[in-house]
Amino acid sequence: MLRLQNCRKPSTVLLVKRLDYSNLLGLDVNLKNGSLKEGTLNWEMLQFKSKFPHEILVCRVGEFYEAIGIDACLLVEYAGLNPFGGLRSDSIPRAGCPVMNLRQTLDDLTRNGYSVCIVEEVQGPTNARSRKSRFISGHAHPGSPYVFGLVGLDHDLDFPEPMPVVGISRSARGYCINLVLETMKTYSSEDGLTEEALVTKLRTCRYHHLFLHSSLRHNSSGTCRWGEFGEGGLLWGECTARHFEWFEGNPVTDLLSKVKELYGLDGEVKFRNVTVTSENRPRPLTLGTATQIGAIPTEGIPCLLKVLLPPNCSGLPVIYVRDLLLNPPAYEIASTIQATCKLMSNVTCSIPEFTCVSPAKLVKLLELREANHLEFCRIKNVVDEVLHMTKNPELSEILKLLMDPTWVATGLKIDFETLINECEWTSDKIDEMIFLDGESDQKISSSSIVPNDFFEDMESSWKGRVKKVHIEEEFAEVQRAAEALTLAVTEAFLPIITRIRATTAPLGGPKGEILYAREHEAVWFKGKRFSPAVWAGTRGEEQIKLLKPALDSKGRKVGEEWFTTMKVEDALTRYHEAGAKAKARVLELLRGLSSELQAKTNVLVFASMLLVIAKALFSHVSEGRRRKWVFPTLTESPMSKDVKPLSGADGMKLIGLSPYWFDVAEGSAVNNAVDMQSLLLLTGPNGGGKSSLLRSICAAALLGICGFMVPAESALIPHFDSIMLHMKSYDSPADGKSSFQVEMSEIRSIVSATSKRSLVLIDEICRGTETAKGTCIAGSIVETLDKIGCLGIVSTHLHGIFSLPLNAKNTAFKAMGTVYVDGQTKPTWKLIDGICRESLAFETAKREGMPETIIQRAEELYASVYAKDVLPGKDDAKLQNICSYTSLNGFNGSHLQSNTGEKDSKSSRTIYQTEVLQKEVETAVMMICQRKLLELYKDNTSELTEIHCVPIGAREQPPPSTVGASCVYVMLRPDKRLYVGQTDDLEGRVRAHRSKEGMQKAGFLYFTVLGKSLACQLETLLINQLPNQGFDLTNVADGKHRNFGTSSHSLESVTVCS
Repeated sequence: MLRLQNCRKPSTVLLVKRLDYSNLLGLDVNLKNGSLKEGTLNWEMLQFKSKFPHEILVCRVGEFYEAIGIDACLLVEYAGLNPFGGLRSDSIPRAGCPVMNLRQTLDDLTRNGYSVCIVEEVQGPTNARSRKSRFISGHAHPGSPYVFGLVGLDHDLDFPEPMPVVGISRSARGYCINLVLETMKTYSSEDGLTEEALVTKLRTCRYHHLFLHSSLRHNSSGTCRWGEFGEGGLLWGECTARHFEWFEGNPVTDLLSKVKELYGLDGEVKFRNVTVTSENRPRPLTLGTATQIGAIPTEGIPCLLKVLLPPNCSGLPVIYVRDLLLNPPAYEIASTIQATCKLMSNVTCSIPEFTCVSPAKLVKLLELREANHLEFCRIKNVVDEVLHMTKNPELSEILKLLMDPTWVATGLKIDFETLINECEWTSDKIDEMIFLDGESDQKISSSSIVPNDFFEDMESSWKGRVKKVHIEEEFAEVQRAAEALTLAVTEAFLPIITRIRATTAPLGGPKGEILYAREHEAVWFKGKRFSPAVWAGTRGEEQIKLLKPALDSKGRKVGEEWFTTMKVEDALTRYHEAGAKAKARVLELLRGLSSELQAKTNVLVFASMLLVIAKALFSHVSEGRRRKWVFPTLTESPMSKDVKPLSGADGMKLIGLSPYWFDVAEGSAVNNAVDMQSLLLLTGPNGGGKSSLLRSICAAALLGICGFMVPAESALIPHFDSIMLHMKSYDSPADGKSSFQVEMSEIRSIVSATSKRSLVLIDEICRGTETAKGTCIAGSIVETLDKIGCLGIVSTHLHGIFSLPLNAKNTAFKAMGTVYVDGQTKPTWKLIDGICRESLAFETAKREGMPETIIQRAEELYASVYAKDVLPGKDDAKLQNICSYTSLNGFNGSHLQSNTGEKDSKSSRTIYQTEVLQKEVETAVMMICQRKLLELYKDNTSELTEIHCVPIGAREQPPPSTVGASCVYVMLRPDKRLYVGQTDDLEGRVRAHRSKEGMQKAGFLYFTVLGKSLACQLETLLINQLPNQGFDLTNVADGKHRNFGTSSHSLESVTVCS
């Protein structure tokens, strides 16, 4: 009812007026087509609706999917459909879409938060007066698409990120959130959350339905408006803007019951607990922290995700990295991720493509037995890539390290040997059943008489799915039926065609040809003007006498020009029946394979997520190397709860820190050294870099505790238990709060959640109230944080804070530097010791276009009131620094030293030929290049390096160690021709080559050299010399661009050890 009241389209508003809420469909039985008598379609739809009353019902009726009543109104409003019959006021609301547009309609509805129940017709012949049987074929939910019939299709289905049902409750430890994924049949719980952390999770989680537990109503205000006063207001404001339901009882078991009711699941359905303990795990990021560093994309804030991964990395790996940033891992997992990334950074072998399959998609397709041959090939790619990693020592070590991060991501604990054994079993099982690339024993039937398009359309829906050995009988029967059809068409129509071609009649003579009637799935004769009397005694007369008008499936005449014969129709029927049996057998085998793999679902989910993580980390390392980021030294924070001043080992040191949104490789950033052993009180001018420094430190610390590379030259980062960043606050009219109220609420949450193991970063504290009291509040907050003993920075323009009698023994003063040059004070954006009392307010206002008269008057007023506080120096011709360098504890920065046998689906013959070519090319490349290097370094053999060629297979890519390295490569094209090139971006070059038509499976050989100049020399040398060795190059002309390497020296004298 509520959603109907919110409808805005004029057509929907008119339809809503015709609803009657006395039944679930909303039908007014007094209107036209509104009858609910037993046996009618409306009555049948009402029976289906009663099973899933919370879902929109769409029912297959011929070539359309229809909805009536309330559901029709929602289709018009949210799916952009027009009502059937226009807006006639005497008829019930009806709307629908053609069969071909069903998925688009479902996407529109689920995108708006609706679930849809789909009713299908039983296909096949029925009696003329009998109604077709119907059944519920499936459901579409937000984050869980409709998959019925996918097993028989030859294309993929986009599968969105699954959307959980969320339950929120309150416990003694704090707020608790329970997430239930119906698709995966899993649930997880997280307790002890702060209000801000919980709201962050709600903002970043696209959920299907929200349930609030009655425990949230228990508060000091004693009102059911539990968020009306004090704590809970932020959460209440978040929830009231969304649709939610209350529930009582056990926060977990009763929530699962609600989920079963919501999805219409049987009470016996089991949900698996995938909760991973949060002990020793940092607190999730607060909403303010996540938005201010771009972990959650926010307008005007540099996006952290975009700089962590290369632009070509998208989908599941990005989601994994985002979730890791929002929910930092425990120290052990972070250390494992960092160790994995370090190994990835040094890998020299080629790496797999890392096929990313959505675990939710995998589970749903196997559970509903709707996985098609494409999905099985993708699953095989997943397990084969895991097995491929075990065959290489470098990749095998990485694979073992990825086990624990995958456990945390999936909640599945699987040992290494089990993973490998189950992947081998799965690969073998799919290999036994599925028709794979490279196999060629299932060609489409062909004929010189029957149009090939006919056979293509009829047989492509089942051939090339499973191996021929499993459908030998059906395959043979289709072949025999195709031959019989060809013979029937030849005997019935060819004599007529032959006679027509031999006739040289004037305009108006007979015409005819054998054509494929695609709409009717038939091969018929199409002709004009045939009279047996005219053809008496000639070839074709008897065949013309046998012609009869062609009929469609409903027995109606197709047209005046289409003809067939009884013999051809019998042959067509036989062919279609044979094809239908073959297709049914193929679908049966595919569904059987889904049933077999269901027992391995957990392993497949684990393997698919492992590859997602591997791709995410490899991509991050590649981008980090390109940006010249480093791996920090990650230290485990002490577990003691006692408040003590932090020692140097517990501090954070960032040398050469740059803003994460700048590309250091392009030299556009101002670097800073941050040595943080306690709380720092930071001052500096407007535009001096305070906010950028805080964001940079926050991002570096977060990346460090997640195991990622950081934008610095070297770094020592403790594993904080929480990282909290507070930037400038704005008012919230919806909540009736001023900007200062919002700031105090957020800082209250920060202080209450801070421990000695926390990192607290507060920008321009207490800026929203009057100066005197704001200064005192800021001073008190600094004292509190100092007493706790956390690391952090509090920046301020309230210089009166330095005159307060603060009891802050561990707090040090830092400033953003300024210099006085040529009569102007300018920021250096460098962090220095001391206090900076210059705000550059007048300069900033002038730079932003404030009228000169206003600036001059402001300077006069300032001079008249604060003249005694103005620092000397504006008349001094020498370069002066405006900042003083005093510190309460004599603290200054110090520098940190920088740390420096898998199965193949192709035939064995093709594999052998490819391997031989690769070996021959590798031998020739090594001979040619090694000889050149001997010539170049004959006077300095210490610099001579051995050429080591690394192969990149058809489904592999270069390792991150090639990023920025000068590489010479040879592309082995599928047509056995070669292409020679050199690059500093091998991964990008390989991707560019494979993006071209026919090059998707091209292999490569590459080796690295010192410097681009040498790479260019060797490239030209190979282009000019490889053809002399009998190789066919596609870019021979490129060798004429340079002068070296053009001589055709004989290489016969060069001895090569084999």
